[in-house]
Amino acid sequence: MKPDAREQLSQDLLSCAYKDLTDVQRSVIDLIATEAPTDVDRRLKVDERSRGERLADRVADIGGSWSFIIGFMVALLGWMAWNILTRGFGLSFDPYPFIFLNLMLSTLAAIQAPIIMMSQNRQAARDRVDATHDYEVNLKAEIEIMALHEKMDVLRHTEITAMHRQVEDMARRLERIEAALGSRPAQ
Repeated sequence: MKPDAREQLSQDLLSCAYKDLTDVQRSVIDLIATEAPTDVDRRLKVDERSRGERLADRVADIGGSWSFIIGFMVALLGWMAWNILTRGFGLSFDPYPFIFLNLMLSTLAAIQAPIIMMSQNRQAARDRVDATHDYEVNLKAEIEIMALHEKMDVLRHTEITAMHRQVEDMARRLERIEAALGSRPAQ
């Protein structure tokens, strides 16, 4: 595609010079100029996350689910019940005030929180990429719709001009017929 074609498209569609467009707008003009699709189908993309990143995302998925919360609550209640009910039999391994349980919970929170934050940061980055892609698609669609409107306006103008010519031609014919009928003697 020639640079002047891109310049012409940016002037026609966005009323702006190609060099003055943002990167996203240039990308959209390039896509329109080359008539290329906006993006490759996401299902064809390969998951480029490392094993640790996939594990962090899985931990965040599980840690943020109701099944985890309910299961964890059951485990905590079971821990406390076991240590309270078996205290008299010498089977209690963490008597009230459950110091070992507090240590385990603190350790779990200290490990789980940064893992979930890493996952959220990656998700936020993916969301930004998705938002940029959505913006490009929407901008391209809007520009294409504007171009279609302009084409329809040109077609409508062409049709109206042709109809106007036909009406003028019919009017001239009618005038000739009237003149021919007016010049004949009445019977």
